[in-house]
Amino acid sequence: MSGADQGDGFVEVIAREVEADPGNLALREDFVTLLLGQDPERAAAELGAFEALGGDPARVRLLRARLMAARLRTSNPLPPAETTPPAASSAPTARSGRSGPIPAPSSEDRQDGGAAASLWDTERPAVTLADVAGLAEVKRHLDTAFLAPLRNPELAAAFGQKPGGSLLMYGPPGCGKTFIARAIAGDLGASFLHVTLADLLGKWIGESEKAIQSVFRNARAAAPCVIFFDEFDALGGRRTSGGGGSQAMRMLVTQLLEELDGVAGVNDGVYFLAATNRPWDIDSALRRPGRIDKTVLVLPPDAVARAAIVQGALAGKPADGVDVVAVAVATEGFSGADLAHLTTTVLQQAMVESMSSGALVPVTTDAVLAAVGGIVPSTTSWFDQVAPVLEYGVDDGTFDQLRTYRVKRGMR
Repeated sequence: MSGADQGDGFVEVIAREVEADPGNLALREDFVTLLLGQDPERAAAELGAFEALGGDPARVRLLRARLMAARLRTSNPLPPAETTPPAASSAPTARSGRSGPIPAPSSEDRQDGGAAASLWDTERPAVTLADVAGLAEVKRHLDTAFLAPLRNPELAAAFGQKPGGSLLMYGPPGCGKTFIARAIAGDLGASFLHVTLADLLGKWIGESEKAIQSVFRNARAAAPCVIFFDEFDALGGRRTSGGGGSQAMRMLVTQLLEELDGVAGVNDGVYFLAATNRPWDIDSALRRPGRIDKTVLVLPPDAVARAAIVQGALAGKPADGVDVVAVAVATEGFSGADLAHLTTTVLQQAMVESMSSGALVPVTTDAVLAAVGGIVPSTTSWFDQVAPVLEYGVDDGTFDQLRTYRVKRGMR
């Protein structure tokens, strides 16, 4: 059997596995990747199914870029002479600091990276801050510090304020910063562009900076638009930190500074939101006035929010009148992710008991409260981590809300 026949046979084996388990997104993604090199049109159909079944949007964007590259290679393959540009023969590498030949990117790398840099899908979130249960203090601070001027553009213009703005959200992980960012976009009636570090990193020098340029270029074209950078400390970290990647980090932060300052284009109608669990690691240049100079602390959900989260997670499930108020009281300090873990745990326990007994065993209040005792809130470690920062670190006012919260909760 030839190599091509073997490859075709393997493709059909995977195809049968996908057909047998259509909801296995990881398998579907692998199948799309396999098809890209053999049958781009079939890969396009499978990619459509992967997206329709809830595939990760970031992975969908990357696979679309690779599909575009595969189609370009099929219709217009590059001649061999173009694969090794002479100019790339003897320059020092910025990442290693050593002199020597730099391997030129292959045609796949160049086309893939270029396509990926232009594929930024915006969405129009349907949620608003009214859909965020509880968190009255967070909403109040958002409204006074960020949203009020944006909701009154005529009044803001009279005082010389341009449409746009920036905000850094910080707090323990799993407390809904991404959801709040979407809700802000919904409140503003703006497009929403979600960016992670994985969307920006490239194999070749300059690719990441071009990706940041592309993000802002697309946001300006889609204005009003909210750009949301998640895990911002990974991108906007201090440039003074050491390590082999410090030079690349400096280049990324410098490019981001240029975009925030509007060097490459006017940012009217572009709203920049960032979220981090480690605000003390953000480069100070990014935090200076006129850039990301507003902050809001997103704390663990309050009792109202916790009750709503538990009620929503149990809605439509076999549950016997669970007292969500009692659960909310017992879960002080739990993040939204902790509460999701709690409800998943009790639902799995009830399912196992149902299978063992042969009869439906619903989730009860006692079962939920018993499960609470076995879960340590994930926010505890974050508050322990931030304590020395508050005591010994430099504070420009970023942590005022956090200090007030800790005093109210009796934390040291």
